[in-house]
Amino acid sequence: MRRPVLLIAASGLAREVLPLVRESGREVLGFLDDRHAELPRTIGGAPVLGAIDDIPLYPDADVLVCIGSGLGRERVVARLAELGIDASRYATIVDTSVRNPGGCPIGVGSILLAGVVITADAVIGAHVVAMPRVIITHDCLVDDFATFAAGVALGGGVRIGRGAYLGMNASVRPGLSIGAGATVGMGAVVLSDMRESETWVGVPARPLGVTA
Repeated sequence: MRRPVLLIAASGLAREVLPLVRESGREVLGFLDDRHAELPRTIGGAPVLGAIDDIPLYPDADVLVCIGSGLGRERVVARLAELGIDASRYATIVDTSVRNPGGCPIGVGSILLAGVVITADAVIGAHVVAMPRVIITHDCLVDDFATFAAGVALGGGVRIGRGAYLGMNASVRPGLSIGAGATVGMGAVVLSDMRESETWVGVPARPLGVTA
């Protein structure tokens, strides 16, 4: 019997994930959120159960961290590890419309929403979030906690660093690297490597504040 799922953070992402978990035939046990006292008693028919530190009360549930920021997800996963939650406890949610014909590996805790395409020989790390219509082509390597907003497109052989964020409809030329913790703005077209923690915007994309 498949274990029920606890959603960590009653976020917009969590509300998108909630029907996918149910569609997969799994029960959503409820939400844990440190803001629980400010939230409704139920969200989408699932109860708000308490704070994140209450997770030891639910030893028979799998866990999914539904925080939009990859660096935020990383902090919460570290916090959960201190509470005894290891990789074996994390659910992975993949919409039924996702295309992954080559069976490319997808790490634990990852969330792939409708219309995501993974073509061939790519690797998706743990706790990665890909919003609708993201395209990840051949030989891409996506490190843990990366986040792709809707419509992101990666050329072949792109490397996405840990906790990087790519905004809606951004695209990356084949063979490039996006550093850990970097941010790519909405609609940006990345034509050269980005270093760690940089923010680039525009077409072609340039470091924030650089106009020429």
